[in-house]
Amino acid sequence: MPHSLFLSTALTALLLLAGCASAPLDYPKQATTALEDTSGTRQARQVATWLDGNTEVNGFYPLNEGFDAFGARLLLVDNAEASIDLQYFLMKSDNAGYVLAAKLLEAAERGVRVRVLLDDIFTTVTDEQLAVLNSHPNLEVRIFNPIARKGIYAFNYVGNFSLTNRRMHNKALIADNQLAVVGGRNLAVEYYQLEETGEFMDFDMLSAGPIVREVSAEFDSYWNHQLAVPLEALFVQKDAGRLKEMRATLDKLMSGAGESIYAEAVNTEVLNKLLDGSYSPYIADARLIVDNPQKLLEKVSNEQKIVVNEIRDVLLAADTEVIISTPYFIPRERGIEILQELGARGVRVVIFTNSLSTNNHTAVHSAYSSSRKEILEAGVELWEARADAVQVTSDDGELLPGKLTLHTKGIIVDRDQVFVGSLNLDPRSIDINTEMGLLIDSPELGGRLAEGFQRRLPEIGYRLKLDDNGDLSWHAAVDGKDVVTTTEPQTSGWQRFKAWFLKIAPEDQL
Repeated sequence: MPHSLFLSTALTALLLLAGCASAPLDYPKQATTALEDTSGTRQARQVATWLDGNTEVNGFYPLNEGFDAFGARLLLVDNAEASIDLQYFLMKSDNAGYVLAAKLLEAAERGVRVRVLLDDIFTTVTDEQLAVLNSHPNLEVRIFNPIARKGIYAFNYVGNFSLTNRRMHNKALIADNQLAVVGGRNLAVEYYQLEETGEFMDFDMLSAGPIVREVSAEFDSYWNHQLAVPLEALFVQKDAGRLKEMRATLDKLMSGAGESIYAEAVNTEVLNKLLDGSYSPYIADARLIVDNPQKLLEKVSNEQKIVVNEIRDVLLAADTEVIISTPYFIPRERGIEILQELGARGVRVVIFTNSLSTNNHTAVHSAYSSSRKEILEAGVELWEARADAVQVTSDDGELLPGKLTLHTKGIIVDRDQVFVGSLNLDPRSIDINTEMGLLIDSPELGGRLAEGFQRRLPEIGYRLKLDDNGDLSWHAAVDGKDVVTTTEPQTSGWQRFKAWFLKIAPEDQL
């Protein structure tokens, strides 16, 4: 058999075998739902204080800074007395993951029911590490849309591509069915100002009131879905000695770097003021927008793309201004048409997205870059993030240059409607993944966020412009001077070549 034919045959056989290896979606599991009566918990009393006793209204507080966002999650877990529900696209085995895991175990040992739901594709915490959590009788881990563990992992992914390519991108933490954090952050150090080389600029909303019960209902629909597979279906737990050893390792990590991270995170100025009542939440009507998990099992019609359809309708109803922050932006033909329509009506549109130097998905930037001229011609104020807009602190306290990556998914319409959630304005979020977010009606919140955003933009972004010849330029304010660049700023020739080459990537998969 010729060598090339042998390789082709072998690869085909492997792919066929991979196609036979599937995750056990029919593994038996018990349906559970959010605990309804948690009115006697500490967090219920906290909510009543925040809302001045009117628990029928919603309260919101923005978590702009990473440390505040991490601290809020840890405090919710620490104060939980009845239940904790976590739903995330990814969790990493880094200091953020270890600290949170240790706190979840502590909560379980207090008698708190803990449910952890993780998407499978980018979660780097191993099955064995998750088994440490899952071994506790009060803590259950389920993996959403898991990839089969038998054989070669990559082949299992390819062998059932139509399913494994569709991912749960939702992000929420709910404590005692009283307080929730919803937004764009995953569970990894780069989202919480804990990374030593850079930072993901992101945004969450701390939420209280009836809206939290909507978030809990959304969690339940995913937790009880056929794609939510108990960890024990994928991983046979090792002997008790091994699990005990891993638990000791977790405790050791927590007593080292973890303790300092924990102490700093839960004692931020924002959280202390929230706890003592000197910061009040924004009282507002809101609704949760969430995709049906069935979106991952079948190709849905445009009418069934719930989150993006709701956002489209809100954008088209704008009267004066639209501000959009989206890390991954591929507008496609319909997106360009919406921008043109808004511009034709005199609506001011500001879009902030990643530059080539800050984008952690080069292929996405490649697809977006082809639309920049059309976006600008529609009258949009287009901004891209500056890689040098963040500093990090070394172990000895020295401020060092870092690298910023934009990860905030937020929209402000007419300064009175605010969307915050997991949705990127790209084909993957729109067509393939499930997404969620809060749509909040609050002129007070919208005005504050818009003003803060407008103030920071010149510090953290390049404004893109077209000259008379239709050529792009990037404008940044540096030390009070306008610095103009005519090529992708802060990039190497290799980066620009790679971005050009990756224009061949299929746009509908980005």
